[in-house]
Amino acid sequence: MRGLWARRYNETREIAMQTTTAERLQAQLAAVPSRPGVYIMRDGEGEVIYVGKAANLRSRIRSYFGSPHSFEPKVRRLVEQIADFEFIVTDSAQEALILEANLVKRHQPFFNVRLKDDKHYPYLKIDLNDPWPRVEITRRVQPDGGIRYFGPYASAGSVRKTLDLVKKLFTWRSCTKAITGKDPRPCLDYYIHRCIAPCSSYCTKEEYDNVIRQVILFLEGRAEEVLKELRQRMQEAAEGWEFEQAAVLRDQIRAVERVTERQAMATTDFIDTDVFGLARQDNQACVQVFFIRATKVIGRDTFTLEGVSDEPEEQVVASFLKQFYQSATYVPKRILLPCQLAEAPLIQTWLSQMRGSKTELVTPQRGKKRRLVAMAEENAREALQMMQARWLADTGKTRAALDELQEELNLPNLPQRIECYDISSIGGTSAVGSMVVFQDGRPRSAEYRRFRIKTVAGADDYAMLQEVLRRRFKRASARGEPVEPRADSDRTRPSAALRTGSGRADEGAVGYDESFGTLPDLVIVDGGKGQLNAALDVMRDLGVADIPAAGLAKQHEELFVQDMSEPIVLPRTSQALYLVQRIRDEAHRFAITYHRGVRQKASARSALDAIPGIGPKRKRALLRKFGSVQRIRQASLDDIAATPGFTRALAERVREGL
Repeated sequence: MRGLWARRYNETREIAMQTTTAERLQAQLAAVPSRPGVYIMRDGEGEVIYVGKAANLRSRIRSYFGSPHSFEPKVRRLVEQIADFEFIVTDSAQEALILEANLVKRHQPFFNVRLKDDKHYPYLKIDLNDPWPRVEITRRVQPDGGIRYFGPYASAGSVRKTLDLVKKLFTWRSCTKAITGKDPRPCLDYYIHRCIAPCSSYCTKEEYDNVIRQVILFLEGRAEEVLKELRQRMQEAAEGWEFEQAAVLRDQIRAVERVTERQAMATTDFIDTDVFGLARQDNQACVQVFFIRATKVIGRDTFTLEGVSDEPEEQVVASFLKQFYQSATYVPKRILLPCQLAEAPLIQTWLSQMRGSKTELVTPQRGKKRRLVAMAEENAREALQMMQARWLADTGKTRAALDELQEELNLPNLPQRIECYDISSIGGTSAVGSMVVFQDGRPRSAEYRRFRIKTVAGADDYAMLQEVLRRRFKRASARGEPVEPRADSDRTRPSAALRTGSGRADEGAVGYDESFGTLPDLVIVDGGKGQLNAALDVMRDLGVADIPAAGLAKQHEELFVQDMSEPIVLPRTSQALYLVQRIRDEAHRFAITYHRGVRQKASARSALDAIPGIGPKRKRALLRKFGSVQRIRQASLDDIAATPGFTRALAERVREGL
C-alpha cells in the first residue's frame, strides 16, 4: 500500500515540475493520503526547512496552503519559503512521532525546535563482554545486551567530570592493555589506590567484577547499596585483622559519602524521576534536567535549543522530550514537566514502550514536585544567562562578530561602540524608550539610558523613536547645537561648544550629559525599514547623518540599511547575527522592564491625584488616617477637615472630587 501511494505521488510530482510553484504544490496536494505519517518541507534550494508529523497527512499539509491571515508569524514565514514537500506514510501516529524525532535530529530544519549543535551525545559505556571491563566515553549506542550505557550527557565536559568522579571512587582499570595477569608489577594507579591491578594478578576476577558492579550501581543512583556493601567488607577485613585493606575501604566509604551528602534530598518517593525546567529568550532556550534516583538528585545537565521563537512553551518542551529520549538509554518511571502537553498521551505511550513498563508525565501544580520543577526552571534561567555572558566574554568570538558585521554592512570603521534603541508602550500609554550601549561587543550597562516619551500622543512608534534619538543626540552638545561631523580617528566627538581650553567637555553646559559625548560607530533600531527611515530623518536634522544606522526586523531577523532596497540577511550561524540579536534583545529587555515599572506606577494612582491642591503629603495624610479612598468618600466633611494640613475649603474640594 505504501509503494502504491509513493508511485502515485512521484508520478504526480514529475508532471507538476513543469508548472509554476503554486500550481505544482496544489497538484502535489491531490496525491497526499489521509493517513498518519511525517511530512518534510523544502525551500527553493532543496534544503529541509521543517519536519512535522500528522495523524492525517492530507488535512495537515493542506492547512499550510490556506488563508495566511490565521497563521502564527513563524508559520507564515515558513509557508513563504516552501517550494516543495514530501511525505512518508506510517502505520500509526506512534511510528510518526519516532520518525519525526529521527528526521529532525538528522536534518536540523531551521523552523523546527532543535537541540543546538545536535550530534551523537556522549555516554559512559561499560562493555560487560570484556572479561576486564573499563568505563569509557562513547558517542554511539550499539544494540548489544552485554554493554551498559549511561547518559546521554549534554557535553564532553559533563561526561568527563562524571568519569573522573567514578575513577576517584572506584578502583577499576583505566589502561587499555591486554590483561594476562603476568605483568611483573602494576602501574602507579595501584599504589595510589586507583586500581586493584588485575594485570599483575593482585586481584581475582570475582573481586574485579565486584568493583564494576559497584560502579554500575553508583551510576544508576543506588549509592546506598554501594555503601552498605563497602561497610560490610570493611567490617570483615577488620575482623580478619586485614587493617590496611580495612583502611582503604574506610577511605572509599568516606569519599562516596561526601559525594552523596552533596546531593540534596529531592523526594520521599523511591521512584526514579527526571525533572525538566525550561528558560527561553527569543530564538534560544535552555532545558535543565535533574536526574532523581532513589530520592536523591544524582546529576543534572543543561541542553540548549534553537528555533523556539513564536513557539508555545508546550511545543518547545514536547520537541525536546522527543529528541532527548530518542537518544536516551534509560527512561524513568516518572517525568515532571513545567507545562501540560497536548501530545502527552502519545509521548507517554512511546516512552512506556521504550521503558517496558508504564511511564507517567506529570505537570505538578503545588507541593514538593512543583518546587522541584521551579528549581529546574531557575537553574535553566541561570544557565541561559551564563551561556550568553560566556559568549560575550569570548574576545575571539566578539571580534569575529564585529569584523563580520563591518563587512556585511559595509561600515567605514569597526563598530566598536554600538547603540541600540527600542520603544515600549501599550496603545501609546506609558510609552518609554531605551538606549543600550555595547563597547567592543560587550554591554556597558553604566551607559544605558531610559526615556519617558513626552511629546507624542497616541500609538506612533516612529514619532516616539524620533523623540528618543533627538533627545539623545541633542544631549551630545552643550546647548542643543548640532554635533560636528566626526573624524574617523576621533571616537569622542563633542561639538566645539563642548570644548574648553583644557580640551575637556564643559560639564556645566545646559542639557549636557558626559555619557552622551561619545558618539556610536553604529546605531541599531528595533524594527524594519519604517523605523530606520524615521531614525535617519532625525539624524540628518541633527548633523549626525554620517553615523551608520540599521534596522533589525525581528520577523525574519533582517537588517535594513540606508540606500539599499533589499535587506541584508545574515546566515543563521553567523556570529554577527548572534551579536546584533543579543544587543536588540538587551534593548528590548531594558525597555520592557522600564515600561512595566512606569505602568505599575500609573495604575497605582488614586482618584486623589486629580484633585487640585492634593499633593503627595496631603494624600499620604488622608490615606494614613482613613486607610482607603472608599473610606474617605464615606467620611464626614468635619473628619476630613480635621486631617493635618487640611482646611474646610480643601476638605470640600476633596468631597467634590470624590
